[in-house]
Amino acid sequence: MLRLRWRLRSLQVSRRRGLAVALHGGARHAFDSQMSKGEVHARHYATREPVRVHWENGRISFIERTDQSPPQTRWIAPGLFDPQINGFAGVDFQSGRPGLDELLRACRAMNRSGCSRFLLTLVTDEWNKMVDRLKYFRSLRASSTELQSAIAGWHIEGPFLSDKAGFSGAHDASVMLDPSPERIRELREAAGNDPVLLTLAPERLDGIAAISLATSLGMKVSLGHTDAQHKRLLQAIKAGAVGFTHLGNGCPRELDRHDNILWRVFETKGLKISLIPDAIHVAPPLFRLIHRMFAPDEIYYTTDAMAAASAPPGRYRLGKLEIEVGEDRIVRKPGSVLFAGSALEPIQGVFRATEMLGCSWQEVWPRFSDVPARMMNLPSGLEPGMPATFCVLDVTPENWLESLQVYVDGKMIPMEREQTNAN
Repeated sequence: MLRLRWRLRSLQVSRRRGLAVALHGGARHAFDSQMSKGEVHARHYATREPVRVHWENGRISFIERTDQSPPQTRWIAPGLFDPQINGFAGVDFQSGRPGLDELLRACRAMNRSGCSRFLLTLVTDEWNKMVDRLKYFRSLRASSTELQSAIAGWHIEGPFLSDKAGFSGAHDASVMLDPSPERIRELREAAGNDPVLLTLAPERLDGIAAISLATSLGMKVSLGHTDAQHKRLLQAIKAGAVGFTHLGNGCPRELDRHDNILWRVFETKGLKISLIPDAIHVAPPLFRLIHRMFAPDEIYYTTDAMAAASAPPGRYRLGKLEIEVGEDRIVRKPGSVLFAGSALEPIQGVFRATEMLGCSWQEVWPRFSDVPARMMNLPSGLEPGMPATFCVLDVTPENWLESLQVYVDGKMIPMEREQTNAN
């Protein structure tokens, strides 16, 4: 891990260096702020061919292949999409009522980490409080076009989870509930027409019926924090479940070697598996094994980030919990070895996954952009007519990220970090 940690530390330095490259790179980045149009000359992340991406009024107007070669290390890729963000840059989405400025600070910090869109995630709490919090965030989002661009929808992780020790994870088992039809409909009404990802444990009473109802109402259902038997997993898929939330987590540290939730998921096809690619929540050998068990488009990544992401070590809130983040960047309950979310930034997740798998970053990138976006029926990729939202990266052939610049709706994002203090 020594080499990986050095790389991640060097990324913080290279961000500042990358700002100078992006602002003063001459023909590499052409941008006319008065006309709200511009172009980028780089290599396409998917085709690996030299292209010029042109945009106007915040949208990609056309993409042309060119025989002119950009710098060998210069690449363009769509912005990252993270389906599970519990907080960021010192802002906790689970406690209190973060104001507009705080939510914008979190979104801008995610932009600087390569993430242009995310699902704002609400974790287990008293049901009425969860619904009220969702309504509050929706109203806040409606007041800002910047938030509307960044917050693609909502991830409701709980309270319909397993309350068994270990499987409940950092969630408060005392307020967990069964997913009644009334609650599923109330959730749909509170979210309006916005995309919703609902994580639940299918073994809860009426869990299968809830999956069917949620799916019929246009929600995506992911299984998680569950000890469901194989037969129950199959029933959940038949009812409409499409994903599994952070496999390898939301379960006890010690599992029965003969029969456990990992083995059951391994033999169950039809789910898109999410993983936290920080080399902490899922050990590298298991991370590699999971990639052998599932096809590339059956795996997507999430940070499961909480307030400590893009913030210094210290103590933070995750709802009712006080969380401690050390110099090792691992998020734990104070005095415990148990994890409670992560302090991972999306761009770090890309290159940690690359390190663990021993592959190119281009192979990894879709699992943090295109695959989860498609699961949520959201547009992704680099296509004419889409928002001019993308990352321009300088990456060496050895997968070393030298600089990162992010564009959102055709506007280049300043890469300086805002000051964030731990509690």
